[in-house]
Amino acid sequence: MKDQKNLKKDFPIFSSKAAKKDGKELVYLDSASTTQKPQIVIDSISEYYKTSNANIHRGIYTLSEKATAQYEEARQKTQNFLNAHSANEIIFTRNTTEAINLLAYTFGEKYINEGDEVIVSELEHHSNLIPWQEVVKRKKAILKVIPIKFDYTLDMDAYHALLSPKTKLVAITAMSNVLGTKTPLKEIIESAHKKNAVVLVDGAQSATHQKTDVKALDCDFFTMSSHKMLGPTGVGVLYGKEEILKELPPFMFGGDMIKSVSQYNSVYADIPAKFEAGTPNVAGVIGFGIALDYLQKVGFKTIEQNDKALFSYAVKKLSAHKEVTLLTPPADKNGPVISFTVKGIHPHDIADILSQDNVCIRAGHHCAQPLMEKLGIPATARISFHIYNTPEDIDKMDKTLQKAIKIFE
Repeated sequence: MKDQKNLKKDFPIFSSKAAKKDGKELVYLDSASTTQKPQIVIDSISEYYKTSNANIHRGIYTLSEKATAQYEEARQKTQNFLNAHSANEIIFTRNTTEAINLLAYTFGEKYINEGDEVIVSELEHHSNLIPWQEVVKRKKAILKVIPIKFDYTLDMDAYHALLSPKTKLVAITAMSNVLGTKTPLKEIIESAHKKNAVVLVDGAQSATHQKTDVKALDCDFFTMSSHKMLGPTGVGVLYGKEEILKELPPFMFGGDMIKSVSQYNSVYADIPAKFEAGTPNVAGVIGFGIALDYLQKVGFKTIEQNDKALFSYAVKKLSAHKEVTLLTPPADKNGPVISFTVKGIHPHDIADILSQDNVCIRAGHHCAQPLMEKLGIPATARISFHIYNTPEDIDKMDKTLQKAIKIFE
Protein backbone atom coordinates (compact mmCIF):
# COMPACT_ATOMS: atom_id res chain seq x y z
CA MET A 1 0.00 0.00 0.00
CA LYS A 2 1.20 3.51 -0.78
CA ASP A 3 2.36 5.56 2.17
CA GLN A 4 0.43 8.68 3.13
CA LYS A 5 2.70 11.10 1.26
CA ASN A 6 2.09 9.18 -1.95
CA LEU A 7 -1.64 9.00 -1.25
CA LYS A 8 -1.66 12.76 -0.92
CA LYS A 9 -0.51 12.99 -4.53
CA ASP A 10 -3.85 11.49 -5.60
CA PHE A 11 -5.56 14.71 -4.46
CA PRO A 12 -4.84 17.53 -6.91
CA ILE A 13 -5.82 20.35 -4.58
CA PHE A 14 -2.57 19.85 -2.65
CA SER A 15 -0.44 20.54 -5.71
CA SER A 16 -2.65 23.34 -6.99
CA LYS A 17 -1.04 26.76 -7.19
CA ALA A 18 -4.41 28.28 -6.32
CA ALA A 19 -4.42 26.41 -3.00
CA LYS A 20 -1.13 27.97 -1.94
CA LYS A 21 -1.19 31.13 0.17
CA ASP A 22 1.82 33.43 0.08
CA GLY A 23 3.89 30.46 -1.05
CA LYS A 24 2.70 28.28 1.86
CA GLU A 25 1.45 24.78 1.11
CA LEU A 26 -2.13 23.90 2.00
CA VAL A 27 -2.63 22.06 5.30
CA TYR A 28 -6.20 20.77 5.35
CA LEU A 29 -7.44 19.62 8.76
CA ASP A 30 -11.21 19.95 8.31
CA SER A 31 -12.22 16.60 6.84
CA ALA A 32 -15.06 16.16 9.35
CA SER A 33 -16.72 19.02 7.48
CA THR A 34 -15.93 17.84 3.96
CA THR A 35 -13.16 15.77 2.41
CA GLN A 36 -10.89 16.56 -0.51
CA LYS A 37 -11.41 14.64 -3.75
CA PRO A 38 -8.98 12.32 -5.54
CA GLN A 39 -8.28 12.94 -9.22
CA ILE A 40 -10.06 9.73 -10.21
CA VAL A 41 -13.34 11.03 -8.75
CA ILE A 42 -12.96 14.42 -10.43
CA ASP A 43 -12.21 12.70 -13.74
CA SER A 44 -15.28 10.46 -13.49
CA ILE A 45 -17.60 13.46 -13.21
CA SER A 46 -15.99 15.17 -16.17
CA GLU A 47 -16.09 11.94 -18.18
CA TYR A 48 -19.83 11.54 -17.58
CA TYR A 49 -20.57 15.01 -18.93
CA LYS A 50 -18.25 14.47 -21.90
CA THR A 51 -19.34 11.00 -22.93
CA SER A 52 -22.67 9.92 -21.42
CA ASN A 53 -24.64 12.98 -20.34
CA ALA A 54 -28.32 12.02 -20.54
CA ASN A 55 -31.26 11.59 -18.22
CA ILE A 56 -31.65 8.20 -16.62
CA HIS A 57 -34.43 5.57 -16.45
CA ARG A 58 -36.39 7.26 -19.27
CA GLY A 59 -34.54 7.18 -22.58
CA ILE A 60 -34.33 4.10 -24.78
CA TYR A 61 -31.36 5.45 -26.71
CA THR A 62 -27.77 4.34 -26.05
CA LEU A 63 -26.62 7.48 -24.22
CA SER A 64 -29.44 7.27 -21.69
CA GLU A 65 -28.96 3.55 -21.21
CA LYS A 66 -25.26 4.10 -20.55
CA ALA A 67 -25.96 6.82 -17.97
CA THR A 68 -28.61 4.65 -16.30
CA ALA A 69 -26.21 1.72 -16.10
CA GLN A 70 -23.53 3.89 -14.46
CA TYR A 71 -26.02 5.33 -11.97
CA GLU A 72 -27.38 1.93 -11.00
CA GLU A 73 -23.86 0.51 -10.82
CA ALA A 74 -23.15 3.14 -8.12
CA ARG A 75 -26.22 1.91 -6.25
CA GLN A 76 -24.87 -1.64 -6.43
CA LYS A 77 -21.48 -0.44 -5.17
CA THR A 78 -23.21 1.28 -2.25
CA GLN A 79 -25.11 -1.90 -1.42
CA ASN A 80 -21.85 -3.84 -1.37
CA PHE A 81 -20.08 -1.12 0.62
CA LEU A 82 -22.73 -1.30 3.36
CA ASN A 83 -23.36 -5.05 2.97
CA ALA A 84 -27.08 -4.38 2.51
CA HIS A 85 -29.39 -7.24 1.55
CA SER A 86 -30.57 -5.58 -1.66
CA ALA A 87 -29.83 -2.62 -3.92
CA ASN A 88 -33.49 -1.68 -3.40
CA GLU A 89 -32.53 -0.69 0.14
CA ILE A 90 -30.28 2.12 -1.15
CA ILE A 91 -31.94 5.51 -1.64
CA PHE A 92 -29.93 8.40 -3.09
CA THR A 93 -30.59 11.82 -1.59
CA ARG A 94 -28.74 15.16 -1.59
CA ASN A 95 -26.95 14.55 1.71
CA THR A 96 -27.32 13.03 5.17
CA THR A 97 -29.56 15.92 6.21
CA GLU A 98 -32.07 15.17 3.47
CA ALA A 99 -31.93 11.44 4.22
CA ILE A 100 -32.87 12.07 7.87
CA ASN A 101 -35.57 14.56 6.89
CA LEU A 102 -36.97 11.96 4.47
CA LEU A 103 -37.44 9.65 7.43
CA ALA A 104 -38.89 12.40 9.62
CA TYR A 105 -41.56 13.13 7.00
CA THR A 106 -42.31 9.48 6.19
CA PHE A 107 -41.59 7.23 9.14
CA GLY A 108 -42.27 10.05 11.60
CA GLU A 109 -45.64 10.91 10.12
CA LYS A 110 -46.75 7.30 9.68
CA TYR A 111 -45.59 5.67 12.90
CA ILE A 112 -45.01 8.29 15.62
CA ASN A 113 -48.17 9.28 17.48
CA GLU A 114 -49.21 11.26 20.54
CA GLY A 115 -47.41 10.05 23.65
CA ASP A 116 -44.79 8.05 21.74
CA GLU A 117 -41.11 8.59 22.50
CA VAL A 118 -38.10 9.38 20.32
CA ILE A 119 -34.60 9.04 21.79
CA VAL A 120 -31.57 11.03 20.61
CA SER A 121 -28.28 11.86 22.36
CA GLU A 122 -26.39 14.94 23.47
CA LEU A 123 -23.82 14.17 20.76
CA GLU A 124 -26.14 14.74 17.82
CA HIS A 125 -25.50 17.08 14.92
CA HIS A 126 -28.42 19.44 14.34
CA SER A 127 -29.34 17.32 11.30
CA ASN A 128 -30.19 14.39 13.55
CA LEU A 129 -31.90 16.51 16.18
CA ILE A 130 -34.04 19.25 14.64
CA PRO A 131 -36.07 16.94 12.34
CA TRP A 132 -37.07 14.86 15.39
CA GLN A 133 -37.79 17.98 17.46
CA GLU A 134 -40.25 18.99 14.75
CA VAL A 135 -41.83 15.53 14.54
CA VAL A 136 -42.52 15.32 18.27
CA LYS A 137 -43.99 18.84 18.20
CA ARG A 138 -46.34 17.96 15.34
CA LYS A 139 -47.35 14.59 16.76
CA LYS A 140 -47.43 15.57 20.47
CA ALA A 141 -44.80 12.93 21.17
CA ILE A 142 -41.88 13.09 23.62
CA LEU A 143 -38.18 13.66 22.90
CA LYS A 144 -35.73 12.00 25.28
CA VAL A 145 -31.99 12.67 25.34
CA ILE A 146 -29.14 10.32 26.28
CA PRO A 147 -26.59 12.34 28.29
CA ILE A 148 -22.82 12.09 27.98
CA LYS A 149 -20.50 11.32 30.88
CA PHE A 150 -17.48 13.25 32.11
CA ASP A 151 -15.24 11.31 29.69
CA TYR A 152 -17.38 12.40 26.68
CA THR A 153 -18.85 8.92 26.14
CA LEU A 154 -22.55 8.08 26.21
CA ASP A 155 -24.13 7.26 29.55
CA MET A 156 -25.43 3.83 28.63
CA ASP A 157 -27.09 3.28 32.01
CA ALA A 158 -29.14 6.39 31.33
CA TYR A 159 -29.95 5.10 27.83
CA HIS A 160 -31.33 1.83 29.15
CA ALA A 161 -33.42 3.74 31.68
CA LEU A 162 -34.85 5.97 28.92
CA LEU A 163 -36.04 3.02 26.82
CA SER A 164 -39.68 2.09 27.33
CA PRO A 165 -42.56 0.35 25.52
CA LYS A 166 -43.44 3.81 24.15
CA THR A 167 -40.07 4.22 22.40
CA LYS A 168 -40.72 4.27 18.66
CA LEU A 169 -37.35 5.47 17.38
CA VAL A 170 -33.75 5.80 18.52
CA ALA A 171 -31.79 8.24 16.32
CA ILE A 172 -28.10 8.04 17.15
CA THR A 173 -24.79 9.17 15.66
CA ALA A 174 -22.13 6.54 15.04
CA MET A 175 -19.38 9.11 15.64
CA SER A 176 -19.58 12.64 17.05
CA ASN A 177 -18.49 15.35 14.64
CA VAL A 178 -17.35 17.44 17.64
CA LEU A 179 -15.70 15.06 20.08
CA GLY A 180 -14.97 12.10 17.83
CA THR A 181 -16.81 9.84 20.29
CA LYS A 182 -17.75 6.46 18.83
CA THR A 183 -21.05 5.16 20.16
CA PRO A 184 -21.68 1.47 21.10
CA LEU A 185 -24.06 0.83 18.22
CA LYS A 186 -24.56 -2.91 18.72
CA GLU A 187 -25.70 -2.44 22.31
CA ILE A 188 -27.88 0.53 21.41
CA ILE A 189 -29.57 -1.32 18.55
CA GLU A 190 -30.09 -4.63 20.37
CA SER A 191 -31.60 -2.88 23.39
CA ALA A 192 -33.91 -0.76 21.24
CA HIS A 193 -35.13 -3.79 19.30
CA LYS A 194 -36.07 -5.50 22.56
CA LYS A 195 -38.56 -2.66 23.03
CA ASN A 196 -39.70 -3.01 19.39
CA ALA A 197 -38.17 0.39 18.59
CA VAL A 198 -36.60 1.27 15.24
CA VAL A 199 -33.00 2.56 15.08
CA LEU A 200 -31.59 5.19 12.74
CA VAL A 201 -27.80 5.50 12.66
CA ASP A 202 -26.29 8.78 11.45
CA GLY A 203 -23.11 7.53 9.81
CA ALA A 204 -21.99 10.82 8.27
CA GLN A 205 -18.72 10.78 10.22
CA SER A 206 -18.10 7.05 10.61
CA ALA A 207 -18.72 5.63 7.13
CA THR A 208 -15.60 7.21 5.67
CA HIS A 209 -13.27 5.94 8.43
CA GLN A 210 -14.42 2.45 9.37
CA LYS A 211 -16.05 -0.54 7.74
CA THR A 212 -19.85 -0.46 7.94
CA ASP A 213 -21.90 -3.66 7.87
CA VAL A 214 -25.61 -2.92 8.22
CA LYS A 215 -26.44 -6.62 8.37
CA ALA A 216 -24.11 -7.16 11.33
CA LEU A 217 -25.33 -4.00 13.05
CA ASP A 218 -28.96 -4.86 12.31
CA CYS A 219 -29.82 -1.15 12.21
CA ASP A 220 -33.09 -0.27 10.52
CA PHE A 221 -31.76 2.87 8.82
CA PHE A 222 -28.28 4.21 8.08
CA THR A 223 -27.37 7.54 6.50
CA MET A 224 -24.17 8.98 5.02
CA SER A 225 -22.88 11.74 2.73
CA SER A 226 -20.70 11.41 -0.35
CA HIS A 227 -18.80 14.64 0.27
CA LYS A 228 -17.44 13.31 3.57
CA MET A 229 -16.28 10.14 1.78
CA LEU A 230 -13.92 11.64 -0.83
CA GLY A 231 -16.87 11.98 -3.21
CA PRO A 232 -18.71 14.97 -4.71
CA THR A 233 -21.16 17.21 -2.92
CA GLY A 234 -24.89 16.90 -3.49
CA VAL A 235 -25.16 13.13 -2.92
CA GLY A 236 -26.35 11.36 0.22
CA VAL A 237 -27.47 7.84 1.02
CA LEU A 238 -30.35 6.45 3.02
CA TYR A 239 -30.15 2.73 3.68
CA GLY A 240 -33.35 1.23 5.03
CA LYS A 241 -34.55 -2.31 5.59
CA GLU A 242 -36.65 -3.26 2.58
CA GLU A 243 -39.68 -4.33 4.57
CA ILE A 244 -39.84 -0.93 6.29
CA LEU A 245 -39.19 1.18 3.18
CA LYS A 246 -41.99 -0.60 1.33
CA GLU A 247 -44.50 0.59 3.92
CA LEU A 248 -43.40 4.24 3.97
CA PRO A 249 -45.12 6.88 1.83
CA PRO A 250 -43.11 8.89 -0.72
CA PHE A 251 -41.15 11.90 0.46
CA MET A 252 -41.51 13.97 -2.73
CA PHE A 253 -43.80 13.65 -5.71
CA GLY A 254 -43.19 14.06 -9.43
CA GLY A 255 -41.38 12.35 -12.27
CA ASP A 256 -39.71 8.94 -12.04
CA MET A 257 -41.38 7.93 -8.76
CA ILE A 258 -44.61 6.65 -10.28
CA LYS A 259 -45.95 3.56 -12.03
CA SER A 260 -48.92 5.31 -13.56
CA VAL A 261 -50.72 8.65 -13.37
CA SER A 262 -54.29 9.54 -14.29
CA GLN A 263 -55.83 12.98 -14.04
CA TYR A 264 -57.01 12.44 -10.47
CA ASN A 265 -54.91 9.60 -9.07
CA SER A 266 -51.43 8.11 -9.16
CA VAL A 267 -49.82 4.74 -8.42
CA TYR A 268 -46.34 5.03 -6.96
CA ALA A 269 -43.28 3.11 -8.09
CA ASP A 270 -41.60 0.43 -6.02
CA ILE A 271 -38.53 1.20 -3.93
CA PRO A 272 -36.03 2.70 -4.46
CA ALA A 273 -37.63 4.79 -7.24
CA LYS A 274 -40.53 5.76 -4.95
CA PHE A 275 -38.11 7.97 -2.98
CA GLU A 276 -36.13 9.45 -5.88
CA ALA A 277 -38.48 11.93 -7.54
CA GLY A 278 -37.16 14.07 -10.39
CA THR A 279 -33.81 14.11 -12.13
CA PRO A 280 -31.13 13.15 -9.60
CA ASN A 281 -27.49 14.25 -9.39
CA VAL A 282 -26.42 11.65 -11.93
CA ALA A 283 -22.84 12.86 -12.27
CA GLY A 284 -22.48 13.08 -8.49
CA VAL A 285 -23.80 9.58 -7.89
CA ILE A 286 -21.40 8.19 -10.50
CA GLY A 287 -18.55 10.09 -8.85
CA PHE A 288 -19.63 8.73 -5.47
CA GLY A 289 -19.38 5.19 -6.81
CA ILE A 290 -15.79 5.87 -7.86
CA ALA A 291 -15.06 7.36 -4.42
CA LEU A 292 -16.30 4.12 -2.83
CA ASP A 293 -13.95 2.18 -5.11
CA TYR A 294 -11.07 4.38 -4.01
CA LEU A 295 -11.84 4.03 -0.29
CA GLN A 296 -12.00 0.26 -0.59
CA LYS A 297 -8.80 0.13 -2.63
CA VAL A 298 -6.98 2.04 0.10
CA GLY A 299 -8.67 -0.21 2.66
CA PHE A 300 -10.18 0.58 6.03
CA LYS A 301 -7.30 -1.11 7.83
CA THR A 302 -4.94 1.46 6.33
CA ILE A 303 -7.38 4.30 6.98
CA GLU A 304 -7.86 3.36 10.64
CA GLN A 305 -4.13 2.89 11.21
CA ASN A 306 -3.44 6.33 9.81
CA ASP A 307 -6.29 7.86 11.81
CA LYS A 308 -4.96 6.41 15.07
CA ALA A 309 -1.37 7.44 14.37
CA LEU A 310 -2.33 11.02 13.53
CA PHE A 311 -4.69 11.24 16.49
CA SER A 312 -2.01 10.12 18.92
CA TYR A 313 0.58 12.43 17.41
CA ALA A 314 -1.75 15.44 17.46
CA VAL A 315 -2.80 14.76 21.06
CA LYS A 316 0.87 14.60 22.07
CA LYS A 317 1.60 17.91 20.34
CA LEU A 318 -1.44 19.74 21.68
CA SER A 319 -1.02 18.38 25.21
CA ALA A 320 2.42 19.98 25.40
CA HIS A 321 0.77 23.42 25.66
CA LYS A 322 -0.45 24.22 29.16
CA GLU A 323 -2.97 26.66 27.66
CA VAL A 324 -4.72 23.93 25.63
CA THR A 325 -7.64 21.86 26.92
CA LEU A 326 -8.53 18.77 24.90
CA LEU A 327 -12.08 17.49 24.66
CA THR A 328 -11.51 13.88 23.67
CA PRO A 329 -12.97 10.54 24.80
CA PRO A 330 -10.78 7.59 25.86
CA ALA A 331 -8.35 6.38 23.21
CA ASP A 332 -10.38 3.26 22.36
CA LYS A 333 -13.58 5.25 21.75
CA ASN A 334 -12.42 8.05 19.46
CA GLY A 335 -12.41 8.78 15.77
CA PRO A 336 -10.04 11.11 13.88
CA VAL A 337 -11.51 14.31 15.37
CA ILE A 338 -10.00 16.51 18.10
CA SER A 339 -11.79 19.48 19.62
CA PHE A 340 -9.84 21.79 21.89
CA THR A 341 -9.88 25.20 23.50
CA VAL A 342 -6.99 27.56 24.28
CA LYS A 343 -7.12 29.64 27.43
CA GLY A 344 -7.67 33.30 26.64
CA ILE A 345 -8.19 32.82 22.89
CA HIS A 346 -11.54 32.49 21.12
CA PRO A 347 -11.64 29.51 18.72
CA HIS A 348 -12.42 31.86 15.82
CA ASP A 349 -9.19 33.76 16.52
CA ILE A 350 -7.25 30.49 16.57
CA ALA A 351 -8.72 29.49 13.20
CA ASP A 352 -8.02 32.93 11.75
CA ILE A 353 -4.36 32.94 12.77
CA LEU A 354 -3.88 29.39 11.47
CA SER A 355 -5.52 30.41 8.21
CA GLN A 356 -2.85 33.06 7.73
CA ASP A 357 -0.36 30.20 7.42
CA ASN A 358 -2.75 28.29 5.11
CA VAL A 359 -3.72 25.82 7.84
CA CYS A 360 -7.44 25.01 7.61
CA ILE A 361 -9.27 24.02 10.78
CA ARG A 362 -12.86 24.49 11.92
CA ALA A 363 -14.00 26.73 14.76
CA GLY A 364 -17.49 27.24 16.14
CA HIS A 365 -20.32 25.17 17.57
CA HIS A 366 -20.07 22.65 14.71
CA CYS A 367 -23.87 22.42 14.31
CA ALA A 368 -24.08 20.96 17.81
CA GLN A 369 -25.21 23.83 20.02
CA PRO A 370 -26.89 21.64 22.69
CA LEU A 371 -23.58 19.81 23.11
CA MET A 372 -21.72 23.12 23.49
CA GLU A 373 -24.22 24.12 26.16
CA LYS A 374 -23.59 20.83 27.97
CA LEU A 375 -19.84 21.44 27.79
CA GLY A 376 -20.31 24.98 29.10
CA ILE A 377 -18.48 26.64 26.22
CA PRO A 378 -19.63 28.65 23.18
CA ALA A 379 -17.34 26.96 20.66
CA THR A 380 -14.25 24.83 20.11
CA ALA A 381 -11.40 24.68 17.65
CA ARG A 382 -11.45 21.37 15.79
CA ILE A 383 -8.97 19.44 13.70
CA SER A 384 -9.95 16.32 11.76
CA PHE A 385 -8.01 13.98 9.49
CA HIS A 386 -8.22 11.70 6.49
CA ILE A 387 -5.85 9.62 4.41
CA TYR A 388 -4.14 12.60 2.78
CA ASN A 389 -2.92 13.95 6.12
CA THR A 390 0.59 13.39 7.45
CA PRO A 391 2.50 14.12 10.69
CA GLU A 392 4.01 17.12 8.89
CA ASP A 393 0.53 18.63 8.70
CA ILE A 394 0.26 18.34 12.48
CA ASP A 395 3.69 19.93 12.89
CA LYS A 396 2.69 22.93 10.77
CA MET A 397 -0.56 23.33 12.68
CA ASP A 398 1.27 23.15 16.00
CA LYS A 399 3.92 25.67 14.94
CA THR A 400 1.25 28.23 14.00
CA LEU A 401 -0.74 27.48 17.16
CA GLN A 402 2.36 28.31 19.20
CA LYS A 403 2.49 31.63 17.37
CA ALA A 404 -1.15 32.30 18.23
CA ILE A 405 -0.52 31.56 21.91
CA LYS A 406 2.41 33.97 21.96
CA ILE A 407 0.39 36.69 20.24
CA PHE A 408 -2.36 36.51 22.86
CA GLU A 409 0.06 36.37 25.78
